[in-house]
Amino acid sequence: MRAANLVTYGLLATALVAFVVIVFRYARGLRESPRDMWLLFAYNVVEYTAYAAMNMALSLWLSRDCGLGDIAAGAYISGWSIALSLVGMVAGALVDSIGVKKTLTISVAFLIVARFFMSMVTSKWLIVPLGLVPLAIGFAIVAPVISVAIKRYTTKEGSALGFGLFYVLMNVAYAIGGWFFDFVRDRYALRNAAGKVVDENAGVTLLGRHFSTYEMFFVYGLGFTLVSLLLVASLREGVELTEQGVVIRPPKQHASWSHAVKAAATQTVRTIGGVVRERYFWVFIGMLATTVPVRFVFFHFHYTFPKYGIRVLGQGAKIGSIYGVLNPVLIVFLVPLVAAFTKKVSSYRMMIVGSIVSSLSCFIATIPARTFEPLTRSVLGELVFVKWLGAAKDMPSLLANPPTPDYWPLVAFIVVFTIGEAIWSPRLMQFTAEIAPKGKEGTYIALSVLPFFAAKFVVGPMSGLLVRTYTPLDAAGNALPTYPHHHMVWIWIGGMAVITPIGLLLFRNLFRHSSDATPSAAADDDAQAA
Repeated sequence: MRAANLVTYGLLATALVAFVVIVFRYARGLRESPRDMWLLFAYNVVEYTAYAAMNMALSLWLSRDCGLGDIAAGAYISGWSIALSLVGMVAGALVDSIGVKKTLTISVAFLIVARFFMSMVTSKWLIVPLGLVPLAIGFAIVAPVISVAIKRYTTKEGSALGFGLFYVLMNVAYAIGGWFFDFVRDRYALRNAAGKVVDENAGVTLLGRHFSTYEMFFVYGLGFTLVSLLLVASLREGVELTEQGVVIRPPKQHASWSHAVKAAATQTVRTIGGVVRERYFWVFIGMLATTVPVRFVFFHFHYTFPKYGIRVLGQGAKIGSIYGVLNPVLIVFLVPLVAAFTKKVSSYRMMIVGSIVSSLSCFIATIPARTFEPLTRSVLGELVFVKWLGAAKDMPSLLANPPTPDYWPLVAFIVVFTIGEAIWSPRLMQFTAEIAPKGKEGTYIALSVLPFFAAKFVVGPMSGLLVRTYTPLDAAGNALPTYPHHHMVWIWIGGMAVITPIGLLLFRNLFRHSSDATPSAAADDDAQAA
């Protein structure tokens, strides 16, 4: 259809122009930043791309290659994610101790070890010490180090631009990773005579060894990390942008890296011990705990959705494009737009509205697919299945062999969820800073991950239980012809997510009371009570 071509080219041209304008506006304010800033952003794109693709393949690899059941795979992922949070809490103090370049070198070293062994080893006993643990250490360091480095490479006025550009490029990397996830699965899949994918994990033989498709994500990831190593090697230690210009400070001397790691861990424990005795801290943590349920929808997108999508939509389904590309691309354009129109709206109100939209969007995925079936024959159907997902080469081919209509409720769900995310997600960071007591913002923000950390003990096994219960495999390990109750996956996830807006509404008065009270006043109250 000619209309589909016009819409496709119009959207691509508009998106390209808008993206260039967004990046240029950020980059223009960072002209005085050292070259190390741009090397850091390149490192950011490389590592987040590799992580995004690998992350969606992780649960698939654990089950297909390592032989773990759905629940066991979920438990492994839960443990890995917990380790990710623990290391992240220490990483900020570590970079203060030994500097940006040395910390990133540690990160790259662990990632090289992890991705090498995860591409070669499938023993359920060895993948933890040789793969998942070093992977958690290596990647958990990335975000805290980049945050610290951006502050050092920008002036006080330019730091907001630096973090804004980091957020944009991170989402671009996630989108590339989502596309790459589908690309690798398509490239190494086994097809029948009609060209239909019958085993997407068939893989390829390289240098005399057979690698499954899911193992290839770690092979490629290793290649990405070697590029990261070159970028890190090009960084200069001690670089900082001051009001007088770029300066290079002598690096701090320490007995050893192990001493620095021990000091960072000790400092983190001491920090936690210092604030847990404050009554206000538990109010702070309680408020943030109410946001955890909707935030865990992302966890399910990364680890539940790949298995669910392949079983419901079929082998070779473009799972990466449906979530991994669509979500971050929309976020890049929606966040600045929402921010421009809601500058005067409070963070708390925006979080309530956004979490309502995101949590209720889960139930769109439960709408019977036949409701959307006529859309496949429309211009929108051509845009989605021909131009975007590549399920058919043209409209006649699409109509002759239409894909399952189960795609439609999932696509609609993710679009609406992303609109909600663009409303609440940026404001969550602002809200966290707003309710942290003055003078302790860094400590409180660093510990704001604790509710998210605690809930990870539950959400991993829950992910495995959902896919095993509502989208089980047969005795031979193959998907069933149909899954009549697959929508129950999203009923459970949506039911969990709506706890967030309900909690925010119930505790709004507590928030107002706590934001009016100062931590010092709370301390006086405690003293009087004693």
